[in-house]
Amino acid sequence: MGETGRKVRLGASIRAELADIIAREVKDPRVHAAGLLSVTRVDLSPDLRSARVFVSFTGTDEEGAAAVAGLTKAVGFVRGEVGRRLSLRRAPELRFFHDKTVEAVAKIDALLRGDDS
Repeated sequence: MGETGRKVRLGASIRAELADIIAREVKDPRVHAAGLLSVTRVDLSPDLRSARVFVSFTGTDEEGAAAVAGLTKAVGFVRGEVGRRLSLRRAPELRFFHDKTVEAVAKIDALLRGDDS
């Protein structure tokens, strides 16, 4: 397992902490205006110095884009909290992305069922 196992465990820990930090600590109204927010995936770089964080929302695409902008603005605070909570010497640089996978799956499912939505 080695480095890959460590990367998977760290990614899962970061994902759990980010979900809590965003829900409880981030005060930017754009983040919470997008509806229910989920941290769907954290992809760490091989050297563990950067992470791509994918988030999904129940709101519109515009609200989702605004929420990602709000998270990007709060990235310094969020990164510091992740590092402190996980006792990391160096927390990874975080980049937030709107994950549209859930929406795509719903559209494909509707097409397969024959819905014209």
